[in-house]
Amino acid sequence: MAQYLEIHPENPQQRLINQAVSLVQKGGLMVYPTDSGYALGCHIGDKSALDRIRKLRQLDKHHNFTLVCRDLSELATYARVDNACFRLLKNFTPGPYTFILKATGEVPRRLMHPKRKSIGIRVPDNPIALALLEALGEPIMSSSLIFPDREQQLYDPQDIFDAYGNQLDLVINGGFCGDQPTTVVDLTEGTPEILREGAGQPELLLI
Repeated sequence: MAQYLEIHPENPQQRLINQAVSLVQKGGLMVYPTDSGYALGCHIGDKSALDRIRKLRQLDKHHNFTLVCRDLSELATYARVDNACFRLLKNFTPGPYTFILKATGEVPRRLMHPKRKSIGIRVPDNPIALALLEALGEPIMSSSLIFPDREQQLYDPQDIFDAYGNQLDLVINGGFCGDQPTTVVDLTEGTPEILREGAGQPELLLI
């Protein structure tokens, strides 16, 4: 059964952040708050945790996983970004957007789209998520918390814990943080293409 941590949404307790990060570093699978609801997260190099996410969400091999980063400088380590893309990213990060970009060699192949060699990248605007990233010192391998077996998705961390606690290692309660997934934007060809409209202001991306 998963651990359940209540972390202050605006002033995260460092002791609890460190506890969560230690669990992730040991291969744990967590549910954590972002600026567009709760997400699944694990260590970027942990294949078994990634396989658990695939099983939990029933994902196929073509799914684009997301690396959640602290800032744009970290993002540039894992994705190829030209000047035009960088300006767009600078205007919309941190924020509830996932950008699909060509991956660099730093990204494990199992995280990339097998044909397009792309990866989802995002910088969240959430104090708990940013505190986790700062303490971890590298991106969180992440996936939207969308369960295929539910008509109504879960947005309350206690409900998530009650329903899926036996398949997770940690659930962080950071309060209500939205009920929409990120807006997903494909930048692999340079021009923004919205693949999924979600949180934020998707219309501004196309101006």
